[in-house]
Amino acid sequence: MTSVYAACACGSRHAAAACCPSGVSRRALLRGGAVLTGAAIAGWGAELAWPAAARAQTQMTPDQALQTMMEGNKRFTQGQMTSFNDDLKLLKEHTAEGQAPFAAVLSCADSRVPVELVFDQTIGHLFVCRVAGNIATADLIASLEYGVAVLGAKAIMVLGHGSCGAVDATIKAKAVPGQISVLYRSIRPAVEQAGPNLEAATKANAKIQAGLLASSSPVIAEAIKNNQLKVVPAYYELATGAVTLIA
Repeated sequence: MTSVYAACACGSRHAAAACCPSGVSRRALLRGGAVLTGAAIAGWGAELAWPAAARAQTQMTPDQALQTMMEGNKRFTQGQMTSFNDDLKLLKEHTAEGQAPFAAVLSCADSRVPVELVFDQTIGHLFVCRVAGNIATADLIASLEYGVAVLGAKAIMVLGHGSCGAVDATIKAKAVPGQISVLYRSIRPAVEQAGPNLEAATKANAKIQAGLLASSSPVIAEAIKNNQLKVVPAYYELATGAVTLIA
């Protein structure tokens, strides 16, 4: 994430309120000490000094953002990826002081789901949040709110995947060590809805978590209402590498 000491439009670097919209400090906003109004979100995002290439990404519409992701996934499945052709040195230089990803992904922590590769995207393009079972917990929602309100993401994809261990464990409901069972309560509604079929429950879980994001976050809900954001569930097939949107 961009530091709370990010460069302001005035050319200075502030430790607190200074030029922040409505006199609200970035630190307070990030800590949940103030409500992010539409005006505050717009003002805060505008004052961050993004590189030109990064700003261009945020000019996408939600539909264009999703289309870009799905076109990248097609290249991935066909072995025709282009992201490796980018000059990584230039990318690092251009994104060192800021980021403006065009989309965010709530993905499972499973090591077989390399999100940037799956969508053939490179540094600074996707804002990825990962947790077992791709569940929309408070911490994850807060992170995605940042991705939308501050970084300008135009789409959020909740990405379930084949052979998801978290969903499978919830279906079986066996005793597990440590705090693994904490995941069960978030995934249980999908199992109750779809039954013991792993693929069906995984897709139901992605759809439920996407619904939670859209309904439980005022920041995300406002962006959707203003046609600035789309939140969609999707499913990644491990064997083929293909991503399909879930209706």
